[in-house]
Amino acid sequence: MILRFEGVSYSYPNADIPALDGIDLTVHPGESVLIAGTSGSGKSTFCRACIGLVPHFHHGRFTGKVWVDGLDTGQHPVYELFRHAGLVFQNPDAQLFNQTVESELVYGLESLGLASPEIEKRLAWASRLTGLDSLMDRPPHTLSGGEKQRVALGTILTLRPRLLLLDEPFTHLDPEGTESLRRILRALKSEGTTLIIVEHRLHEIIQDVDRIIVFHQGKIVKDGPPHQALATEISNYGLNLPPLMRLLRD
Repeated sequence: MILRFEGVSYSYPNADIPALDGIDLTVHPGESVLIAGTSGSGKSTFCRACIGLVPHFHHGRFTGKVWVDGLDTGQHPVYELFRHAGLVFQNPDAQLFNQTVESELVYGLESLGLASPEIEKRLAWASRLTGLDSLMDRPPHTLSGGEKQRVALGTILTLRPRLLLLDEPFTHLDPEGTESLRRILRALKSEGTTLIIVEHRLHEIIQDVDRIIVFHQGKIVKDGPPHQALATEISNYGLNLPPLMRLLRD
């Protein structure tokens, strides 16, 4: 088990309706999971709960238990959890604040006090995997949206978390950037990294995942292999079923 939710409900401060409502969920090591649902269904809140931002940062009303890589998120601060689970936000600018790409990639490693040889080893691996070798001296703010996203991903990968979460990573990518990200994710899966991908553009990734979980109004309404989960009516949850089923048949 890499991730476990038991009876998790959460409401943001001053909110009348819970963002998460009675979530029970287990994700096993090496799984690739697609999280689907309309805006406001609880997907991003779920990601934040996976890394302890809910409730440590956002506060609000939280009940239940979340375990990440064996750690109870209620008992461990976020800075301990990020060595086990990393989240790439939808807007990469929110995660980039250093002067160069290289300084972004090594920032977390230096914060952990790792030795220089280990930092260099991880830096070389992450930059090669994400295709950032030629951009290491560039200021992040000068990069394209797709390049910024790869930098944000690289900063997480250098920490070598066993669980990687991505919140709508395909939203602003062109076809070339989309295929590049798919290649990176397939490589990570082949190495045993557990992937949780939140995405509206389901057609971009559904062929690459083992499992789809559909959120609706803070609840899980579908959970299973894509063929199984999409075999019954899901149009009420804002998902376009016929094109997805055609993709799965191809």
